[in-house]
Amino acid sequence: MALHEKNMRVALEMAGKACKLGEVPVGAALFSARGKLLARECNRPIGLCDPTAHAEILALRKAASMTGNYRLTGCMLYVTIEPCAMCAGALVHARVARLVIGAMDPKSGACGSLFNIVSDERLNHRVEVISGVLEAECQGLIREFFKKKRQPAINQCGEVPKRS
Repeated sequence: MALHEKNMRVALEMAGKACKLGEVPVGAALFSARGKLLARECNRPIGLCDPTAHAEILALRKAASMTGNYRLTGCMLYVTIEPCAMCAGALVHARVARLVIGAMDPKSGACGSLFNIVSDERLNHRVEVISGVLEAECQGLIREFFKKKRQPAINQCGEVPKRS
């Protein structure tokens, strides 16, 4: 198995954890320049009651704390879904070297879809982006999550409750 697929599987595992917690299933795994796993996290804004508790932000925080440095130079972040503007900005500020994305997010992605913050030449750092790693699995997980969210709830009698 290629390195990117192996590392993306760590992020996918975390996305599955988010799903079990009732959170949007996004997972992130941050590796050092030498390939050591520094942090792995899942989305937890609901559970932590924190709008910034995206998987990417939590992984950056954990790795910065662990290394004692807010600059994560040379690190590679694997994330199942393209980061939003907040997370993309954090990647630039943390000086992450490479971002490996499972599936792009045309509605709110900020690493090539809707915006391209990580490659903006006006900023003082740019992040190399690789996308499409285990794309079908990453897309499938999030599609299934939202498909289930859109289905009406069924009560204990197997009926869809009427709305008032």
